[in-house]
Amino acid sequence: MCITIKRKFILFSISAILFCGFNTYAQSTIIDSFLHGGIYRSYRIYIPAINDGTKKVPLIFNLHGLGSNGYEQENYGDFRPIADTANFIIVSPNGTNVILTSKGWNTFFTIGSGTDDLGFINRLLDTVAKKYSINLNRVYATGMSNGGFMSYELACFMSNRIAAIASVTGSMTAERRTACNPRHATPIMEIHGTADKTVGYDGTNYLSTIPGFTHIDSLMQYWVKYNGCSSSATKTILPNISTTDACTAERYVWSGGKESSSVELFKIIGGGHTWPGSAISTGVTNQDFSASKEIWRFFSQYSLDQFSLSIPSNNLSIALLGIYPNPAKDIIHVRLSNSNREEVILQLSDIMGRALWQITTSDDELQIPCDTYPSGIYLMTIRNEHSTSVHKIIIE
Repeated sequence: MCITIKRKFILFSISAILFCGFNTYAQSTIIDSFLHGGIYRSYRIYIPAINDGTKKVPLIFNLHGLGSNGYEQENYGDFRPIADTANFIIVSPNGTNVILTSKGWNTFFTIGSGTDDLGFINRLLDTVAKKYSINLNRVYATGMSNGGFMSYELACFMSNRIAAIASVTGSMTAERRTACNPRHATPIMEIHGTADKTVGYDGTNYLSTIPGFTHIDSLMQYWVKYNGCSSSATKTILPNISTTDACTAERYVWSGGKESSSVELFKIIGGGHTWPGSAISTGVTNQDFSASKEIWRFFSQYSLDQFSLSIPSNNLSIALLGIYPNPAKDIIHVRLSNSNREEVILQLSDIMGRALWQITTSDDELQIPCDTYPSGIYLMTIRNEHSTSVHKIIIE
């Protein structure tokens, strides 16, 4: 077993004294990290002064774009003034090297390869929820560009913990869209410029090393259909408040989805690869509305407990409900949906595929001892006569 050394810094935006009590906070930004998948993963947490710890509050993951970081995103897509009055916590994590030395999120390449960002965000949510009073029914994700792609990733593959997402200049690759399988109707907001020269509105891929992106109109229709929204949108042309920003904005709302879900699109006519309303203006940045304010307005309508969680629709009578904790130290818990009591084979292998442990069972829940295995990455294979699935496990 290795010993994890945690690094933590606290930056105060106002002069204050922190009392010893857990529930006493000042307006602050906390920088922390933990070891995940053999990599120290760092993140920033913003806690508004209004938060005294006596109330469970919402949480927003604010995810940076490729080549950026959590600090830059905290300032560029700034939710802090909104959190100061609405009382929610903002978590701005840092990605890892995705393309050469450009830090970002593992959303472009083959599913299951590369950095375990889904596992990191899952564990990060657990970590923050243990330290602060979080309303786990009101956890949301948003992000810029590659951070928008990662927000869709969370909507697809971590939907049991995410109530709604918003993407600014992001999209989905064809592979992710095909594999996407949320467990509930998921409210979606997209904000995108028609003149975006990084992630093209029409799906044009301006980074040749990355598989093709989805046309934003097609992406919206995917989520409209998934959520069961009205096929026709309500269109609103936003007032052209700023006549010097070289672009205008239109808002489209597909409402009437399952369990009151909806899909929204802010289409920036002539807009570039930017965050509308940002004080840090780069390129053609629309200033007719604030993306941060609109995202919070959208998120504030939704709570995870208003949606009915379903078993992923993989056409099998057996479905995986969870493998936890991951990373694990002593015991791995596996939960299945196996109402017909069919036999299923579970196998734990090392990263080279060598089987270390195997069982054939018809149970719904299993506990696998793992305290005798060295720290590292392992593979959990679950199969029956119909299909096989492989899941990455980290043992610390």
